[in-house]
Amino acid sequence: MTSSNRKVSYVDGYDGAPFAHEIPDEIEEYLAYVENGGKAFCEDQRKFVKLVRSVFANEDVYVHTDQLRKYLAMQRYFPYDLFAWEKCVLALHMCTYRVADNTPRWDDLFVLVGRGSGKNGYLAFEDFCALSPYNGIREYNIDICATNEDQAKTSFDDIWHVLDDNADRLRKHYVWTKEYITNRATGSTLRFRTNSPRGKDGLRSGKVDFDEVHEYENFKNIEVFTTGFGKKPHPRRTFITTNGFVRDGVLDSYLKRSEDILNGVVPDEGWLPFICRLDAEDEVDDKAMWDKANPSLEYLPHLQREIEKEYGAYQRGESSLSFLTKRMNIPKTDRELHITEWDNIKAANVPLPDLDGESCVIGLDYASISDMVGAGALFHGRDGMRYWMPHAWICRRSVDWGRIKAPLEEWAQAGLLTIVDDVEISPDLIAGWVEQMAQTYNVRRIAMDNFRFQLLKRSLQSVGFYADGPNGKQLFLARKTGEMKVAPVVESIFARHQIAWGENPLMNWAANNTMLVRNDKDGNMTFGKIEARSRKNDPFMALVAALQIEDDLNDAMTADIDDIMVL
Repeated sequence: MTSSNRKVSYVDGYDGAPFAHEIPDEIEEYLAYVENGGKAFCEDQRKFVKLVRSVFANEDVYVHTDQLRKYLAMQRYFPYDLFAWEKCVLALHMCTYRVADNTPRWDDLFVLVGRGSGKNGYLAFEDFCALSPYNGIREYNIDICATNEDQAKTSFDDIWHVLDDNADRLRKHYVWTKEYITNRATGSTLRFRTNSPRGKDGLRSGKVDFDEVHEYENFKNIEVFTTGFGKKPHPRRTFITTNGFVRDGVLDSYLKRSEDILNGVVPDEGWLPFICRLDAEDEVDDKAMWDKANPSLEYLPHLQREIEKEYGAYQRGESSLSFLTKRMNIPKTDRELHITEWDNIKAANVPLPDLDGESCVIGLDYASISDMVGAGALFHGRDGMRYWMPHAWICRRSVDWGRIKAPLEEWAQAGLLTIVDDVEISPDLIAGWVEQMAQTYNVRRIAMDNFRFQLLKRSLQSVGFYADGPNGKQLFLARKTGEMKVAPVVESIFARHQIAWGENPLMNWAANNTMLVRNDKDGNMTFGKIEARSRKNDPFMALVAALQIEDDLNDAMTADIDDIMVL
């Protein structure tokens, strides 16, 4: 390691302090540990090491070693020392800068580690550093955000206890209550916030933390908390989380971004992805692989024993979801509730082939036209493939509008959804969509719930579809018995990845809110909602309706249907 006395322009301090052009020991120790295989490391960690080395080899960056040493010296106040991986990410996130303008090289830190790794303890230490004079920025306010108060207070309380345990030495430097912590010298204040974005505009945060990112279903709160960024120098964000059960939300988006960065698909743009998880689900049966998901496991024998107990429960089928999802960061879906595993739903997100002129059947579903309507066209391909071309409408005045956390406006902009600003969704809008589909595709038949038919009857008749019309231009009025017949088909096409609907988070969301319900003593299944008000499943139930009449497509398949390219 080498250092230099070259002057560095800092806000309120550090002018002329030494810094390292090469990788300092606090970073190098962990990078070398991964490279040398000191224990089991996941592929994401190996790619993380390559990313860091590439930046130091190819960019003009430096680590402010004096700042880093002073930060690490504050461990004396904490009941624990940082692990090697924590020192590494602290140095990269809080002490690595661009030479050109002295701004943080990685201003966003994303940490996904298994439960028990000490992520909240790390966050507490990082925030304690950011509050201190060693940060060099006055009034560098910090907000810890989570979806509930108990979680938001976790790292805050860790710092509060550090101050309380060292009150004799730290009282002259800090003021602290149960609601805020302020450094007297810098004027920097730490607070905790909950998930309501209202009243958060105008914050002048220097740093914002987001705890348990897996619980966020949309970006509203994140956007509100970061709109004030730029008012303070060196704005930073820290995201800490395990995996969770909310799919297609913030976590999945951040994981996709992180994976693209680690795979070299996109530049990191200041995003530092630190991901620890199993590389495959079957690795859970090899205890030596558990380190992949929990980078602190080797230092915590009590955690090792606790995970071993949970593994025993997992083997007995008592806690498979929590163990795999939280301890090993392998997301699992409760098959007693959901129609299929999340990975099977995501497998449907592949591009559709060119289907112009091909035959299809249409499914429609809604509980109320003052709420949401789902629709879609179902096509057959080769090798048992089904192609689903969906659309949906939602009423802005729905009584459930305020409960829905999904990014409806974003989906509307992407053309997946139409938001209707009226007391209800006009049946003519739905019939108009059917008519447009019929102009491009050979619509053989339409399926919809028998009890919903009267509301759409006149509008559908106006575009040529009748309940008693001729073959190829008629309606099929579905009943629960039809759902029972196609339930095994639904399970099969997901398990075999024989359904495709393109890149469509709306369909993912609807499918992931659909469960199988035992309907009678013979074990026949129908479909229901997992969450009745805050999430919808009408777009998926439209597919269930269409599958009830897919036999109509068998006679319509032409000789060249096998030439449709499966992408």
